[in-house]
Amino acid sequence: MKPKQTFYHRHEALILGGTAVAITIAIWQALWSAGKISPLFLSGPSAIEKQFVFGLQHGTLLADMRYSGTNFAIGFALALAAGVVAGVIIGWYRTMRLIFDPFLNALYATPRIAMVPMIIIWFGVGMWSKVFIVFISAFFPILVNTVGGVRNIDRDLLRAARAYCASDWQIFTTLALPGAVPFILTGVRQGVALGLIGVVVGEMFGGSQGIGFMVAYGGQTFATDTLFVGVLIVATAGILLTSVAERLERRFSRWRPER
Repeated sequence: MKPKQTFYHRHEALILGGTAVAITIAIWQALWSAGKISPLFLSGPSAIEKQFVFGLQHGTLLADMRYSGTNFAIGFALALAAGVVAGVIIGWYRTMRLIFDPFLNALYATPRIAMVPMIIIWFGVGMWSKVFIVFISAFFPILVNTVGGVRNIDRDLLRAARAYCASDWQIFTTLALPGAVPFILTGVRQGVALGLIGVVVGEMFGGSQGIGFMVAYGGQTFATDTLFVGVLIVATAGILLTSVAERLERRFSRWRPER
């Protein structure tokens, strides 16, 4: 019988991580209040908070968050659907894998930021260029992990299924897909991080609104408090979305066949 876990052990990561963050912010604020930090190069927690509240009440912060959130949601949803479907097809059919492997390897290794100017030329400076940047940023990690998951089917289980005369469709639905779920969720977790980077980069390069534009504007005008508001919003979104993806990944990890 497993021993009952204490509150600390159940929430150890949250307690230790939260304490470390609180101590860091306290030291940061103390240095800021003592005038040890130049506002030209770095802002302080209290100034960032003040700018955040001002942006919510009197600025365009809510509109910027809504704009960036919409770009990310559409781009990531398209990347998730296309990446899983294409990954399953390429991973299951050997001929498809051999055909597309050179293109996938080349595109996966290409830095997405190098393609941003071309994407802006294709789609203009409006919303859809940002959506497409998020899409290609998140698509490839989801695709590659899905392909790996489908190909990672346990050979012993496969031989057992063949021995019981299981059809290809039965093997695909009962072994390949369930076994690929943890890999797909790993790709989702990676895609979330890269998709957030994509939406910020897209708005920084060619946009007039959004969190990425706010970060770029803050850097160009030396408004470090505005810059940090944007950075912290993106960081917080990344932490929350990655945490959700990690929980789903741990939940479905038991689907992966044991070796």
